Amino acid sequence: MTDQAVDTSGPAKAAGTEEPSGAAPPRFFGRERELKALRADIERAGLDTLAGRKAARARVLLIAGRPGSGRTALAGELTRRLLSTGDHPDGLFRARLTELGGTPVPTERTARELLDQLGITGPPGADGDELSQLVREALAGRRALLLLDGAVDAEQVDPLLPDNPDCLVVATSEGPLTGIPDVRPCTIGGLDAGSAVRLLARIIGQVRITVDPRTAETLAEECGGLPAALVLAGGWLATHPMASVADVTKQLRELPDDPEQSTGARPLARAFRLVHDSLPPAAARILRLLALAPAGLADAHTASGLAGCSVSAARTTLDDFVALGLLRSDGADEPQYEVPGCLAPLLRALLETRDRPAENQLARARMLERTVRLLQSCRAVTEPEGSAARRKLAGLPRSLRFPGPDAAAAWLRSRRPALLASARIAVEDGELDTLARRLVAALVRALAVHQGTEAAAPELYGLHGLVLAVAERRDLPRERAAALLNLADLDARTGRTREALTRYRAALDAGRAAKDPYAIGRAMESVGGAYAELGDFQRASDWYGRALAQRLTQGERADEARLYGRLGAVHTYAGRYGEALRNWRAAAAGYRRLGDVPAQARALSEAARVQEYAGRPRESLRTCQEAVHWAGQAGDVRLQAALELRLADTFDRLGDPAAARLHRGLADRLLGEKGVAYEIRSAVSEN
Repeated sequence: MTDQAVDTSGPAKAAGTEEPSGAAPPRFFGRERELKALRADIERAGLDTLAGRKAARARVLLIAGRPGSGRTALAGELTRRLLSTGDHPDGLFRARLTELGGTPVPTERTARELLDQLGITGPPGADGDELSQLVREALAGRRALLLLDGAVDAEQVDPLLPDNPDCLVVATSEGPLTGIPDVRPCTIGGLDAGSAVRLLARIIGQVRITVDPRTAETLAEECGGLPAALVLAGGWLATHPMASVADVTKQLRELPDDPEQSTGARPLARAFRLVHDSLPPAAARILRLLALAPAGLADAHTASGLAGCSVSAARTTLDDFVALGLLRSDGADEPQYEVPGCLAPLLRALLETRDRPAENQLARARMLERTVRLLQSCRAVTEPEGSAARRKLAGLPRSLRFPGPDAAAAWLRSRRPALLASARIAVEDGELDTLARRLVAALVRALAVHQGTEAAAPELYGLHGLVLAVAERRDLPRERAAALLNLADLDARTGRTREALTRYRAALDAGRAAKDPYAIGRAMESVGGAYAELGDFQRASDWYGRALAQRLTQGERADEARLYGRLGAVHTYAGRYGEALRNWRAAAAGYRRLGDVPAQARALSEAARVQEYAGRPRESLRTCQEAVHWAGQAGDVRLQAALELRLADTFDRLGDPAAARLHRGLADRLLGEKGVAYEIRSAVSEN
C-alpha cells in the first residue's frame, strides 16, 4: 500500500514520489536516524557470512509502519541515496504488492510488472512461479535495487528475491515479514516535532508557523506525527488562508474518533474527515466516488464518468484535491491522478456509509461506458479516412476524440494499468457483465491495433481469461468457445501444447452447445494441429478429417483446400505417401478453383516432394515443373527459385549434371544473388 509522503515539494507533490521530467527533486524531512540504521544494516554480517558461507541471495531491508507513516517515502529516499553512490549501476525496479483494498497482488502480476521494467516480455499464460524465475534470472547478473512496496507476508516477497548478493531489496509492510531469514525491520512511527513543523511550513509557508510555533507543534502532535495527516492538515490550511494553525488544531480535536479504529490510525482518519467535510457537497461526492477508480488511478474522464459532470469540471476538481493533499498527480499535460493508498480505505468506508449502493453502481457503469467509448475511439483513429469507423468517430464529442494515432497510442500506453484494472474489476463485480464484455472486447482490439498481437499477448491472455469467466458465469457457450480458442492459441504459441489441446477440446464442446459451425470447425482443426505438434499423426489426421468433413457440408472452399493441405502434411510426416499425395493434389485442385495461384503452386511443390520421398523421381520432376510454372504465374520468385534448385538436385540424382547446372543457373538468375540461392538450396535439401 503506497503511503502519503514525509514531505511535499509543493502542495501537489509528495516526497518519495517520482517527479515529472525536469522538475526539482522533492525535499525530504527527518528520518535521518532510520536512514542511518538502514544503511548500517546493509553492511551487517548476515547469517551466511557468520557461518562462513558466501551470501546466496540479496539482502532484504524492511521498513515497517502503519499506513500514512511515510514508509514508502522513506524507502524511496533510501533507494535514491543508494543509487547516488553508484553501488547499484543497474538502477531501481519497483512494484506494489497490495491492491488499494488491501488484497495482495498475485505474484504473476507483480512479476510481469518487474519484467516490463527489465525490458523482458514474459510468456503469455505463464504462472507466478515461471515468471518469478524469469525475474530472478534477469537480476542474476545485475547490481540493482528492488523496491517491493506494501508486502502483506513473506510469501509475496520470497519468490522475487534475486539469487544474487550484489542486488539489494527494500521492502515495506505494516509489520515483520516472518519467514524471510536475516531480516530486521526498521519500524517507523510519527515524525519528530521539528521535522513535522518543517513539513507544515513547506506547505503553508513559514510566516504562519512563525506566528505561533507552539501551536504548530501541537498540531503535529494532534496528527500523531503522521506525514499523511500533516499533509492533509497543511492542505486544508493552504486553501483557507484566513484560518490559523490554532483553528485547524481545534477542529481536529473536536472531531469524534471511530471506536473501531486503532489508536494509531485515528489521527489520519480525523485529518481526512476534516478535509472531506469542508468540501462542497458535489466535490465531496466526487472524492468519495474515487474509491471506485480502478487501481486508485483516475483522470478527468474517469472522474467525469463517475460523477456525471463535464470533463473540464472534473479536471478542475481533481486539481483542487491535489492541492489539498488528497491526490497525487503525475504532472503530465493530460494528468493521471492517484489516490494515496492510506486514504483508499477511508474513501471506501465513507462511500459505503454516505451513498446509496444503486447510485454507486450507476456511477461505476457510467465510468465503464466512458472507458469503452474512449477505447473505441482509440482504435477507430487508426482506421483510414472515410471508413465507417472514422465516420462514427467524427460523431463523438470532441473530448472523446484523439488528434491522431500517436496520441491514441500514448494514451493507451499511459493508461494501460488502469484499463487492465478496469477490466478485472468489471468482471469481478458480477452485475455489469454486458458492460464488462464490451470493455474487454474494446480493450483487446485497441491493444492489438496499437501494440500488435505478439507484443500484447500477455495482456490479451489475461483479457481472454476474463471473457471466459463471464461466459461461464452467464452460461454463454458461444463466448466461452471463442475465449477458449483464443487462450488455446496463445498456449500453443508458447509451447504449452498439451494445455492448448485441453482447451481446444473444451472449445469444441462449447461450440457444439452453441451450435456454432465456425467454432466447431475451428476447434476440430486446432485439435488436429495440437496432435500434429505432439507427433501423434494418426490422431492429427483423424481430427483434420473430421474438420474437413464439416467444412465440406458447409461448402467453405478455402477451408477445404487448407485442410487437404494439413492432411497432406501429417500423412507425409507419418510416411503414408499415397494418402499424402492424394491430399496435396486435392489441395492444389481446390486452390485452382479458388483462383489462388500462389497457394496452388505451393501445394504442387509439396506433392512433388512427396513423390520424391516415395521414390518416384520422374513423377516428382513433372509435378515440380508444373509447380514452377504456376509459381512463375503467381510472381513468387523465391518459391520459383527454390523449386528450380529442387529440380537441379533431382537431375543430379538421375545422373543428368547438365540439366542440373541449367536449373541452378536459372535459380541464381531469379534471385540475382548466389548467396541467397544457396541459402534456399540448403533449406530445400534439409526438408
